[in-house]
Amino acid sequence: MPLEIVVLAAGQGKRMHSDVPKVLHPLAGRPLLAHVLETTRALAPERIVVVHGHGGDAVKAAFPAAPVTWVEQSERLGTGHAVLQALPLASENADVLVLYGDVPLVRAETLRELVQVARGGLAILTADAPDPVGYGRIVRDARGRVARIVEQKDASSEELALREVNVGFLCAPAKRLSGWLAGVGNRNAQREYYLTDVVALAAAEGVEVAAVKAADWPEVAGVNSKRELAALERMLQRRAAERLLEAGVTLADPERIDVRGSLECGRDVAIDVNCVFEGSVRLGERVRIGPHCVLRNVSVAADSEVHAFSLLEDAQVGARCRIGPYARLRPGAMLAEEVHIGNFVEVKASRLGAGSKANHLAYIGDAQVGSRVNIGAGTITCNYDGAGKHRTVIEDDCFIGSDTTLVAPVTVAKGSYIGAGSTINKNTPAGQLTVARARQVSLPSWKPRGKK
Repeated sequence: MPLEIVVLAAGQGKRMHSDVPKVLHPLAGRPLLAHVLETTRALAPERIVVVHGHGGDAVKAAFPAAPVTWVEQSERLGTGHAVLQALPLASENADVLVLYGDVPLVRAETLRELVQVARGGLAILTADAPDPVGYGRIVRDARGRVARIVEQKDASSEELALREVNVGFLCAPAKRLSGWLAGVGNRNAQREYYLTDVVALAAAEGVEVAAVKAADWPEVAGVNSKRELAALERMLQRRAAERLLEAGVTLADPERIDVRGSLECGRDVAIDVNCVFEGSVRLGERVRIGPHCVLRNVSVAADSEVHAFSLLEDAQVGARCRIGPYARLRPGAMLAEEVHIGNFVEVKASRLGAGSKANHLAYIGDAQVGSRVNIGAGTITCNYDGAGKHRTVIEDDCFIGSDTTLVAPVTVAKGSYIGAGSTINKNTPAGQLTVARARQVSLPSWKPRGKK
């Protein structure tokens, strides 16, 4: 049977104490809902329907290209009511798998098993919770079969002692699910239409309710508070650190690394403490990353070093480069091999050729820098005139003295030397020394003013 997936993402998340819709809170650098949608796509469903409600416009705006159908639950009358908003879109001959946008770590393999055991009936996902408070309890009959699910607020003291809980996911044929939901009432503590009530209705019809029990509680743990979100974040980061260690990466402290995207490492890579990797990051063989660095959408080629407190984003670093400490590579920075970018040097939208160096206190923006160029401390490229950006070209083998200002557009020709403290606003001749600064004057008759 074809598979259609309904993701419930309409909740406000009051316990998050935030104006941000709950499913948009980040986990490992991506919204909770993004993790769920990635898993759903692995199941290759015919359709993915996301039911939104609180902050719906923001939720949709966060996924402008997602291959999903959006349905609004304008009144939040419970999970059963939410599924009813989506069912008219489902084919009658399809199986419907219901997921939650705030349960981000469920595995595709677990969901496939849930779909398989439904077999035209009803299947639910359960787990033994370390702390079942807040979850609906699974009530079984004398033969161990699932009889019903009772919510926390409606449970008796005996039922509250049960540790097997419903994690919210279920699978059933669309036609049957629609019929059961039509019989769900709201005579409960919250006056809501619970999706879980379909279990008792199915059992009353003699339909066997199959239960798939997740072996790993964190896989099915939902996020209802910032505390729970932080706990899942740490668990994900531990898993990421374990994968890196197993691949041969040296981590100074596996508890102090954050991977918020994908991190690909060559052999003999070493990463010091408190580093953050976002987006897509590739580190070549023998790359060393110092402490307290942030790398976002960056590739670093073999044998390069990034020293402490450096920030690299949307940049490419060649082989045998040395970056930092306290350096910043902004979007569009592209370094050839053996380039040195030192402390408090910022590079933006610029290419630096092989062997070039800017070791201290410089800004290089919108520039084309050749090979074997030395850029002295305090040098800046003045690339913005208040209305538009302009490029600076520094050709091969140039020496730029300290405290030089290069006013773009300008070209420093091959082999040029620029005297310290110069302001260069005209192209320089190749192989010559250019000095552009005020003449130094001393006044022998000058006397300091006396103190009063």
